[in-house]
Amino acid sequence: RNDPALQITDGTRSHTGEKPYYCSECEKSFKQLNSFQRHQRSHTGEKPYHCSDCGKSFKDQRNLQHHQRIHTKETRLCSECGKSFTSSHTLKRHSTLHQHQRIHTGEKPFHCSDCGKSFTQQGNLKTHQRSHTGEKPFHCSDCGKSFKDQRNLQRHHIGKKNTHHCPVCGKSFNKHSNLKTHQRIHTGEKPFHCSDCGKSFTTKGDLQRHKRIHTGEKPYHCSECGMHFTNQNHLQRHQRIHTGEKPYLCTDCGKSFNDPTSLQRHRYIHTGETLFQCTECGKNFYKHYNLQRHQLIHTGEKPFHCLDCRKSFTTQTDLQRHKRIHTGEKPYYCSVCGKSFTEQSYLKTHQCIHTGEKPYYCSKCGMNFHQKSILQRHQRIHPGEKPYYCSVCGKSFTEQSYLKTHQRIHTGEKPYHCSDCKKSFTKKGDLQRHKRIHTGEKPYHCTECGMNFTNRYNLHLSILNNPSSSTCAIVVGLFE
Repeated sequence: RNDPALQITDGTRSHTGEKPYYCSECEKSFKQLNSFQRHQRSHTGEKPYHCSDCGKSFKDQRNLQHHQRIHTKETRLCSECGKSFTSSHTLKRHSTLHQHQRIHTGEKPFHCSDCGKSFTQQGNLKTHQRSHTGEKPFHCSDCGKSFKDQRNLQRHHIGKKNTHHCPVCGKSFNKHSNLKTHQRIHTGEKPFHCSDCGKSFTTKGDLQRHKRIHTGEKPYHCSECGMHFTNQNHLQRHQRIHTGEKPYLCTDCGKSFNDPTSLQRHRYIHTGETLFQCTECGKNFYKHYNLQRHQLIHTGEKPFHCLDCRKSFTTQTDLQRHKRIHTGEKPYYCSVCGKSFTEQSYLKTHQCIHTGEKPYYCSKCGMNFHQKSILQRHQRIHPGEKPYYCSVCGKSFTEQSYLKTHQRIHTGEKPYHCSDCKKSFTKKGDLQRHKRIHTGEKPYHCTECGMNFTNRYNLHLSILNNPSSSTCAIVVGLFE
């Protein structure tokens, strides 16, 4: 086993992938002889390594060495908290806990003396310092290329073994599972579904990150300003606001960006390259899936069908949103008042009521609105635009819903029914006002005389004609 030639042969198999040692019991293969011999003991039950202190036997020499530390009291200390461990493996696993906790605390105790940059792990600091010294201690035995950290060397080796190729774009992968995940970009397949809102994702990790929208969990914390984030990438991008760092550089014009997506979009200015183009209208898309979804506009195809009402949709997301009409599900909750909504956009609009935010501005009169649709409706007041026409009488309206209500005058349709007396109404508001006859509710209050009214119109008349409280009583008698 100590033959140098044999050691070289075993070492080169890490590059070739050759596994010449074959187990006849379970058909498993091994690159190295000692790994093969150790494996065979799992079938034979042989334990050739004995403890001289207590007589306990082990099938592996390393296990015996770890065990003997119980007798010698030999321990390994954690430099962070002083806790002791009998094996380096257990110590390493324990150290990982300290490293993980720094993700949440934002602590970076290891500082570079050359540039002042800080790191959560000592190993990361050592790797970083090599960028100052130029040291590259990890060498590829095949081609002689050197690397400053072991991971880059491992990636280099993997690059030579990329045997799984994408037939669409030619990209290569070292594992079939990685190729399979990549191909979902081309097929548009999203097999991981959110049980709360029905949204789908290409990877399990994307789904787990999305679920934090529903749970409100934000485990990543900015130590500078106290803000919390749902994923680590968002935290890292945010931290560049404080540091001013823009690490993504355009090699054509020298412009810098704080995230890779912005750089990628910018590069298309120089290359003029567009990945996926619609042959119908010429519109360009960065992703093939977005092109496929866009093309449904031209074909009119609606491949996603609702089993409850047979209505069809162009995307699965639209279908999932529609299904909430039947199930009554409202997965998005307002943390202030507890009100729930079928869509996240509705929740965001609602939250403007609590914050007082009105982000949509009318350039004509300066009025602000908390919904874009309300601004668009308002803007029709200025030019007097009424784009919705009644085909029966020619009357025009600013909104389609107003036209629909108006058309019931011609059709005689009264879709809103009173469950108490079976009377029908053309408008929902008329039904609500009528129901107050049965409930006795009078929500409109006169501040002059203290009387209450079933509708706003009667209250208005009361205020206009109220020289004394006796007039209120007369008005109520006339109009209720």
